[in-house]
Amino acid sequence: MILDDRLPTILRKTYIARIEGDRLLIGDRRRYPWEISCVACASVQQVADAIRAMVTQGGGPLQVALTTMRLVARWIHAGLQPDRLDTFVHAANLLAEARPTNTTMARTLKDFVVDLSVWYHCQSIRSSHDRDLVSFTDSLLDAVEERFDHAYESMSDLGASLITGDEGVLTTCFAEHSFTLSMLKATERGNRVTVYVPETRPYLQGSRLTAPSLAQLGISVKLVTDGMGSHLMGEGLVDHYLTAADLVAMDGTVVNKVGTLANAIGAHHYHIPYHVFAVSPDPTKLTRKDIVMEMRDGGEVRRCGTSATTLDSIEALYPAFDCIDASLVDAIITPKGMISPADISMHYKVAGTDKGAST
Repeated sequence: MILDDRLPTILRKTYIARIEGDRLLIGDRRRYPWEISCVACASVQQVADAIRAMVTQGGGPLQVALTTMRLVARWIHAGLQPDRLDTFVHAANLLAEARPTNTTMARTLKDFVVDLSVWYHCQSIRSSHDRDLVSFTDSLLDAVEERFDHAYESMSDLGASLITGDEGVLTTCFAEHSFTLSMLKATERGNRVTVYVPETRPYLQGSRLTAPSLAQLGISVKLVTDGMGSHLMGEGLVDHYLTAADLVAMDGTVVNKVGTLANAIGAHHYHIPYHVFAVSPDPTKLTRKDIVMEMRDGGEVRRCGTSATTLDSIEALYPAFDCIDASLVDAIITPKGMISPADISMHYKVAGTDKGAST
């Protein structure tokens, strides 16, 4: 079965990003689930601006970036962009800079540009593909997407294997493909799973993305506020804590949405296992000190959607991500298996050789 057929609407590739004419349409997660709409982008800069504005987030920017590369090839074919490798390099750089903490997109685009470079450096490659840049680009990107899909399947098999009975699962933010498929596979195996989903202020990814996605698949879900995680653990309602990772460094440090750390500490205190889905640990980030943590405009914390939550005169802070120490993580679920944080560098230690996928 095609992976998209098993996924909720918001995770299907044609919703995340698709090409129409000479524009890229990005599914607007800011309006989901009340409205299924798209933001149209006519340039790579507009795509980068949309990513920065949180039109899509989590694993979404990667799929958007891959589809953008397909569109760049089509622009070149139509004579709208210069036919040279630098056109792709510039596009990749613009997109990578849009979300500096989540490095999967940047590393995947870098690998793609390296693979694409043979087109411009090798006459025989162009001849063997009838000088069709669009076809060659699509073939490279098809292979990348297939690697991601395979990773999601294998990682969700591991995630589902953690659920051995009727259990409560706490998550944070929107853990996307691997987590959602894990919960689906666990229920298909006869386990009754209840997922507790914190709302995830200030963008409410939990209430707007995670909860509706799970409900669409028929999985029992209960929405809670961001501060309730430890309370639920103390009441014995949570058996597992499972999240995605925006980044995993080689010392086992996990980076995920702010709020993840508090729940990880709570899970440690109550002896609840914490497992992290990380489809592409970053071999270029050796320790926590190498991680660029994204700080967003504190003004976003003063609002919930379009509604003000306090006076504009109140100073607010918005660190977008938490760093979770390796000591708080039981294991990291990767395409290479379930790995102890202490051992992650043994599997992802050579910078520039890892071709993974997003969360």
